[in-house]
Amino acid sequence: MLRPTHIAETVLYVDDLDRAVGFYTVLFGSPALRRDEHFCALGIAEDQVLLLFVRGNSLQPSHVEGGVIPAHDGAGPLHVAFGIGRDDVGLWESRLEEQGIPIESRVNWPAGAVSLYFRDPDDHAVELITPGLWQMGNA
Repeated sequence: MLRPTHIAETVLYVDDLDRAVGFYTVLFGSPALRRDEHFCALGIAEDQVLLLFVRGNSLQPSHVEGGVIPAHDGAGPLHVAFGIGRDDVGLWESRLEEQGIPIESRVNWPAGAVSLYFRDPDDHAVELITPGLWQMGNA
């Protein structure tokens, strides 16, 4: 069966691009790969990118060198999860506290994974999750 290799991009729509870029670059140390007045692409891990688009600025198709990107947008608080190491939960709890980011919830999943949930400046639900929750073929 033909299957994707990974999720290459995840998009969050934000009201203040500078604020959102600052939040994620400080929290994750993510480099900006490309940026203009409408969006910023942040490198998260090898071949994985977090795209931050100014809400409402991508409602029309975008003509770029090589083709057209279809219109897209999102409203309301969305959810995104970032994988973390099994032994790094305490370090992330400390980092969030140091950054003044309150943990909204901690979930100890029955299969052994741990999730930390918090909000970004645009009220998106951000999750840090250790391995073990999602096992392919065990649905």
